[in-house]
Amino acid sequence: MKLFCLYLAFFISLASFSQYTEVINSKRPGFSESPFAVGTKVYQFEGGLFYHKNDNPNFFSNQKSRGLDLFIRSGLISEKLEVNANFKIQKDDVLSNVVTGSTYPKSGISQFTIGAKYLFYMPKYKDPSKEIRSWKAKLAFDWKRLIPSVGLYAGLNTNLLSKDYKEPTLSPKAVLLLQNDFTSSLILVTNFVGDYLTYKERRTIGYITTLTYTLSPRISMFGEHQGMFTHYTKYYDVGGGLAYLFNKDLQLGLNLRTDSQFRNLNIYGGLGLSYRIDRHKDKVIRIKTKSNNEGSGKVQEKKGLFKRIFKKKSRRGKAPKKRKYRKTRSRNKTKTRKPRTSRRTRE
Repeated sequence: MKLFCLYLAFFISLASFSQYTEVINSKRPGFSESPFAVGTKVYQFEGGLFYHKNDNPNFFSNQKSRGLDLFIRSGLISEKLEVNANFKIQKDDVLSNVVTGSTYPKSGISQFTIGAKYLFYMPKYKDPSKEIRSWKAKLAFDWKRLIPSVGLYAGLNTNLLSKDYKEPTLSPKAVLLLQNDFTSSLILVTNFVGDYLTYKERRTIGYITTLTYTLSPRISMFGEHQGMFTHYTKYYDVGGGLAYLFNKDLQLGLNLRTDSQFRNLNIYGGLGLSYRIDRHKDKVIRIKTKSNNEGSGKVQEKKGLFKRIFKKKSRRGKAPKKRKYRKTRSRNKTKTRKPRTSRRTRE
């Protein structure tokens, strides 16, 4: 039962009601990003290999691309704040002659983006398991789940790139992150993206929507739609994939996608792993308790949901506590006084 509860958090990691989760919370294998952070003192690495085949007949279009994509994440200061970096190395075959179809190669570091995201709003949902009066109310849909969690990402496209991919200037990137938890196993993530905002030649505005469904405590599947618009072109693609959870700190992801307009052969595939180093510790909070001395209190550990489940100790077998009785003086007891004697009697 404990093992089931642990892996049940796999799909909750995509939409957990707290920042830190007992199970890895990965961005892969899709392109969208959740508004939730990984948690403080968590160092997460999400990397994988990708291959892209494109038969676009335009000059200087990438006919083939293959490489490595690495995403590094870590919580900072607050459970709601995360800093990250996206690093990509690839090799491209660029079309140089439309008639002959000849290409020339280029390779190196094609992307190096640093940024941070913050969770601004997280709605509170009703727990249907606590509803015991009405079966209908227990199974009813909570309309508050239509209200998404809201986060914001702000980053910078640096120019620390290889010679073939150098840009003339630095350029910012901003993403609005939304997430709806329709049920415990059905999650919708929506991103509104603005990339290379100050560079007109590469300025991109678009959106990404990802619908995730959990098949089992270890396996989940997703479908994704993306639309991106530049100064010269616009394109749409659809994709999907699977994610498999090996353990609470390791996840495998597979991603496949293609051009939704089917104008040219445009296939993308990716396979990668997500791994985290978990050094997260629950916060210690001070709870004020009533006592004879004002301002006194006791320090208690703030435990999460899963720690309460897995570390709960049974009270069976404990000896009953002995009652303490306070000794009281009987009211019937009276003091005996010695009789007084006069001086004359003494003499």
